Amino acid sequence: MSTVTTEWAGERPPTRSWYRSALGLMFGARTLREGVHLLLNFPLALTAFVFTVTAMSVSAGLLVTFVGLPLLCLTLIATRGFGMVERARARGLLRMRVAEPAPLLSRSERRGFFVWMGAVLRSGSCWRSVVYALMHLPWAVITFSLVVAFWSAGLGALTYPVWFWTLPEGDRVGVNVDGQGGGWVWDGPLELILAPLLGALVLLAAGWLIRGMAVVDRLLVSGLLGPSSDESRVRELETGRSRVVDTSAADLRRIERDLHDGAQARLVALAMDLGLAKEKLTEDPETAARMVDAAHGEVKLALQELRDLARGIHPAILTDRGLGPALSAVASRCTVPVTVEADLDGRPAAAIEGIAYYTASELLQNVSKHSRARAATLDVWRAGERLMLQVTDNGVGGASTGNGTGLAGLAERLEAVDGMLAVSSPQGGPTAVTAVLPWRERDAA
Repeated sequence: MSTVTTEWAGERPPTRSWYRSALGLMFGARTLREGVHLLLNFPLALTAFVFTVTAMSVSAGLLVTFVGLPLLCLTLIATRGFGMVERARARGLLRMRVAEPAPLLSRSERRGFFVWMGAVLRSGSCWRSVVYALMHLPWAVITFSLVVAFWSAGLGALTYPVWFWTLPEGDRVGVNVDGQGGGWVWDGPLELILAPLLGALVLLAAGWLIRGMAVVDRLLVSGLLGPSSDESRVRELETGRSRVVDTSAADLRRIERDLHDGAQARLVALAMDLGLAKEKLTEDPETAARMVDAAHGEVKLALQELRDLARGIHPAILTDRGLGPALSAVASRCTVPVTVEADLDGRPAAAIEGIAYYTASELLQNVSKHSRARAATLDVWRAGERLMLQVTDNGVGGASTGNGTGLAGLAERLEAVDGMLAVSSPQGGPTAVTAVLPWRERDAA
């Protein structure tokens, strides 16, 4: 399951007036960018089509010789390079980001000419680039023709009152009514008003047409020139694995720091105090008794710190009683009154249970620290093959998953196990954070 993070962090932007929208559709930056992209389709697609057909034909004809296969590989590499140009053009003009396909050879693979040829021939991105070059030309002819026709007609009609007088009287725009040259000619005041209106309508239609055709171009680029679904899945897994490793390393550093700065330092001081008390036991029993009493208090504090640390690693109540009671326990430590609702017909895998517990803990900490809420709710339930967890509060809102926030790290941790985090937090509240985790059955053992 792909991770989708949604956030609402403010009021809806004000809507533009109709004439601003119309002008944007006719002459806006997006329309101009996408229109230029569609115009460039034809020369680039024609070049790629001619090269691909010629090179593939020559390569196929020479396959019976020793130069055919290397020439075919070079052709595939060239079409792959053309795909790189198309992705760059889509980034610049269509404002879309398409991930680069996987490299032909990984760093761990050995190098060599024949290894390289095998990698090229097996590369799905190279063959998809060939398909793109062959399919794109017919579509490029359509887009080029329509954009040229609509923009020419629209701009010509829109500016007709400015330049119509330069035409000879017999060549001016009009409608031949009687078939003998007589009829309605566009040179009167009414016609000079209607012509720009007609041109504006044509440019409006051109704007909608350009945006619709740009959607098709985006689909072609993303479907044929981007990474395949398998490659994307491998990248997601690699990214998730690296995030899990980084998170685990950070947790280990945190535990080491807590032990070093907390319980360990307290136990060292306790050992020194007991050593001094032992020396004073015969000389000054009263002072030694006070020192032993103080050491007893230090032992209690050290034990409490160790319990808190153990609870942070994996709470015993989660192992013994499950997610519902564990969430009730963590909710009781929140500074805001929390209502807990758990509707689970079983227990998920221990790893999923632990992630859900720590997700709820971090969300409730955010409620305590930042929300300024008077009440909160914590709901957990099973929905099909998903474990759902939601924390809501009536605080000030404004929560965001932007980079550098705790919610961003939480979203990455959920993504590593095919989960997702959805945040609804408009300014002024309320805030609702929903975590979705895959439900994996618990081992019978």
